[in-house]
Amino acid sequence: MAVSQSRSSRRARSASSPKSASGTWLTTATRSPCASSLGGSSATPASWDWRAASKGRLPRCRGATKAQARTQAAAWLERLGLAGHAAAKPRRLSGGQAQRVALARALATRPRLLLLDEPLAALDARTRLDVRAQLRRHLADFEAVAVLVTHDPLDAMVLADHLVVVEDGHVVQEGTPSHTARRPRTDYIAHLVGLNLYRGRAEGHTVRLEGGPAITTTEELTGPAFVAFPPSAVTLHRERPTGSSARNVWRCEVAGLETHGDQIRADLTGDLPLAADLTTLAAAELDLHPGATVWAAVKATQTHAYRD
Repeated sequence: MAVSQSRSSRRARSASSPKSASGTWLTTATRSPCASSLGGSSATPASWDWRAASKGRLPRCRGATKAQARTQAAAWLERLGLAGHAAAKPRRLSGGQAQRVALARALATRPRLLLLDEPLAALDARTRLDVRAQLRRHLADFEAVAVLVTHDPLDAMVLADHLVVVEDGHVVQEGTPSHTARRPRTDYIAHLVGLNLYRGRAEGHTVRLEGGPAITTTEELTGPAFVAFPPSAVTLHRERPTGSSARNVWRCEVAGLETHGDQIRADLTGDLPLAADLTTLAAAELDLHPGATVWAAVKATQTHAYRD
C-alpha cells in the first residue's frame, strides 16, 4: 500500500506481488473549488439514472445553467472518447465505457473533494494509456482535493506526487515517486520498481549482508545500509569471469526463467539471490535452464547504497 501527496497531493496504496498487500493512492490540492463538495468514481460504478448519460447529461456545479452543464458534459465525454455514446443507456455501455462515464461524472463538477476508486481498472490496455494521460493532466491542474485508490503501481507512479507506502497496516516508506523508486526500503517496493534490494552493514565501500556475501559499492557509508541495483546491471557467465572490471561476482543457480518485455528474466539463487535480465540470444548462448550454474557479476558503479 502506498499513499501520495502533492500540490494536488496524491496518496496511494498499491498491491502487486504479495497477495496480502493492497494499495491506495491519494491526491490533494487546495484552490478555488466549485460549489459541489464531492465527486467520485469507483472500480465498479453503480447504476445511475438512465437519463444521466443520455443527451450528454452529467452532474453540474450548483449555479451553472442547463446549457453550461450540457456544454461541460459534452466536453468531458469528448475528452474521454465517449462523444458517440452520449445518448446510450447504461446497459448498452461496456464495462470500460461505463467506467469512463463514471470518471466524467466525477470530474465534470470540479468538486472540492474528488474520490477515485480504481478509476482505470475496467479499461482495456489502449484506453487505459489514454485515460491515464488525461487524468494526469487534469489532476495536475485540479483545484481541490483528490483521493485516488489503485492496485496498479504504474497508476500510482504516474498519477501521484507524494507516496506513503503501507504494508500490513504499517507505514514503511514515504516520499516522491522518484525517491521511492530509487531508494526502496522493502522487498515489496523493490519488486514493484524492478530492483534487487539487500540490507546489511556498511563499512566504507563495502556492505556486508547478514548471513550472506559482501557487496562493493561506490558510496562510502558506515552503519546499517541498503544496496540496490537493477536486473539489467547483472552480467551472467557460465564460468567465473577473469579480467572483468566487476567488483562483485557470485556463484548462482538458475531457479527459473520468464519473458520480461523483450528480454528474459532469470531468477537466481545461490551466494546471492537475485534477478538478472538478458536478451533471448544471450540466454540461448549461455544455454540457460533451471538448475544451470552461472556466475553473476555486477560493477560497483551500477549499485546504489543508502542509509537504512
